Amino acid sequence: MVGVTADDKEQPTGTVHFIGAGPGAADLITVRGRDLLARCPVCLYPGSLTPTDLLAHCPAGARTVDTATLTLDEIIAELVAASTQGQDVARLCSGDPAVYSAMAEQMRRLDAKGVPYQVTPGVPAFSAAAATLGRELTVPTVGQSLVITRAQARSTSMPEGENLTTFAASGATLALHLAIGRIEQVVEELLPHYGADCPVAVVANASQPTEKVVRGTLDAIAGLVREADITRAATIFVGRVLAAESFPDSFLYSADRERGTQPRSL
Repeated sequence: MVGVTADDKEQPTGTVHFIGAGPGAADLITVRGRDLLARCPVCLYPGSLTPTDLLAHCPAGARTVDTATLTLDEIIAELVAASTQGQDVARLCSGDPAVYSAMAEQMRRLDAKGVPYQVTPGVPAFSAAAATLGRELTVPTVGQSLVITRAQARSTSMPEGENLTTFAASGATLALHLAIGRIEQVVEELLPHYGADCPVAVVANASQPTEKVVRGTLDAIAGLVREADITRAATIFVGRVLAAESFPDSFLYSADRERGTQPRSL
């Protein structure tokens, strides 16, 4: 998505680049994101979620601002000030900006002020966590759908109809963010639908040196999480795909599938 273009302004206007910083490891930022970071003289980053190693890609003398303690209005003021001075800004978002990044509200304010912006995707936390587990989340005949959601807490209210009970009724694999502090409630709501023996995995700080992994069943996972002292930055996976072994090969590479062209050699 792109906002108002710089051509619409009479004076030079810098572009705000919302960049997915990835799940934590500094080398899991995309090449495009890294290159943008290297040429932006201003960088705003969420210090509590983004490793400072990423800032090594910033150009010498770049202004770096940790947004962990800033309000939305203060963040927008920084973005607007830099843009007005004709400076491009790297606005790092943990994981991928499309999910739980608060990017939408920043875009809305930048649109109102005529500030141009662009979005560069990143590796989402759930994807990095699945890689740590060594699991595909869409396994033939076991699970072909993934629901990415969160548990209701003191944060913004969930929309009507979006709740764990509703999602669980489908039997789809769940990837829960921002829910580890309410793990007991999560278990209580999911047990009637998935059963006590349903595989569960929790990955905290995926791809980082402090990464922790806990595997168990739905009826035991809450205790295991408390024993491991996992309290934040964790993804909870619930679903039979986590332990799937006996399943048919997918149709993708089946010998019975018609193929119109020969594969290209590199």
